Amino acid sequence: PPILDVSFDGVHILDGDIVSGKPEVMIKLFDENKYLALRDTSLFSIYFKTPSIASHKLRFNKNPNEKMVPDLLSWYPATSTAKNDFKIGFNPILTEDGKYELMVQASDASRNQSGNLSYKISFEVVNKPSITEVMNYPNPFTSQTRFVFTLTGSEVPEYFKIQIMTVTGKVVREIMRSELGE
Repeated sequence: PPILDVSFDGVHILDGDIVSGKPEVMIKLFDENKYLALRDTSLFSIYFKTPSIASHKLRFNKNPNEKMVPDLLSWYPATSTAKNDFKIGFNPILTEDGKYELMVQASDASRNQSGNLSYKISFEVVNKPSITEVMNYPNPFTSQTRFVFTLTGSEVPEYFKIQIMTVTGKVVREIMRSELGE
């Protein structure tokens, strides 16, 4: 069967993860068949559910090169059977906070499905800018630690600071946004 791959902003998310309000969803189908190239949008069924709208089938742009409308899918068929992959781009603008769901089923040119079950992922969108679930590990530490946090909203905050303190509350290091990069 062909191999289906779905990523959000270049990351394979887990069910229930928080996603940006402007994600770049990339759906890829790869097939080892060297004789039948993946060139037909009818090989895909893609459904999208929002917090307020029941699941609905997404439509493809008529021309893959025309400017995208946020609720339409752009598509890039396989250019040869040597690298037989079909890519679909989906760039929605999700202004409503809440739980969303994406479901994808695909097949190759011989109608072999990418799996017995459809790929189905739920994710959450929080548009309010905030930093939550801040933690570091290992904790306590002596010379090195890693910080993990959840950043919501569609923009990185202008002002961002991490303070490292001793157990008595003395600040020993401050890390500013400029040190973290984009």
